[in-house]
Amino acid sequence: MDRFHLMSVFVAVAEEEGFAAAARRLHMSPPAVTRAIALLEERLAVRLLTRTTRLVRVTDAGARYLEDARRILLEADEADEAAAGINATPRGHLAVTAPVLFGRSHVMPVITAYQTTYKETTVSALFVDRVVSFVEEGLDVGVRIGTLPDSSLRAIRVGQVRRVVCASPAYLKQHGSPRTPADLARHRIIAATSVSAGPEWTFVKGKEKTGVRIDARIRVNTNDAALEAARNGFGLTRLISYQVANDLAAGRLSTVLTDFEDTWLPVHVIHREGRHGSAKVRSFVDLAVASLRADEALQ
Repeated sequence: MDRFHLMSVFVAVAEEEGFAAAARRLHMSPPAVTRAIALLEERLAVRLLTRTTRLVRVTDAGARYLEDARRILLEADEADEAAAGINATPRGHLAVTAPVLFGRSHVMPVITAYQTTYKETTVSALFVDRVVSFVEEGLDVGVRIGTLPDSSLRAIRVGQVRRVVCASPAYLKQHGSPRTPADLARHRIIAATSVSAGPEWTFVKGKEKTGVRIDARIRVNTNDAALEAARNGFGLTRLISYQVANDLAAGRLSTVLTDFEDTWLPVHVIHREGRHGSAKVRSFVDLAVASLRADEALQ
């Protein structure tokens, strides 16, 4: 059986964590998937997967092979597309990642537009408020907010955002607006740990940076939960400007302490850049960059 086919089956089983799900993804029968994995493990003389009644997991050897298999299959696809020419039609599966709220409000419109235009592609989206490994999770394109670490990924800046403190007009009418960061001690605070993980919020005015310890009445691990509590008038929260842009425009929220807002955070579209460049990745990146650079919430 073809080695590339076996690699593709193994990658599908590892990513789907199951033989039946991989069979559906590959349009194969489950027994054929099982035979392919057995043949691959026999050829390599090593166990790549562990099976339980519920899930299939990669072994240590399988994790190393998975990383290499993904890279080899990606380079093979890129070589095919390079031979076909730069105008090759985008096709195949594309994996995209972004922060949860940003993905929902800014990346999903790009994905639907991409799918409408390129009908020979499929897209999976991983929206999580954490930094993910492109190689380990099989990702092609992502959006990152904040300073980027050095890596092999190519980054294209598309805008900038900032952290803002906000509350509902009803809350501010009843409790007043804080005039300095120190005034936050007198207010009910909703802390979103994905935006400010520690107990301290940092503010900047001119060249002076101030840290204020926050005693949160509510602490949540998702931004949308903090946003909902603020909309309902419970208290003040700190989120990223794009997350509250619609509520600010509609008058559901108002910002405070604008003279003390922290430094701007860059927004980048990042992707794995191969030797030739994949048509499916190039076309999605071009569409995402144009769309995000035109978005007023990122200016």
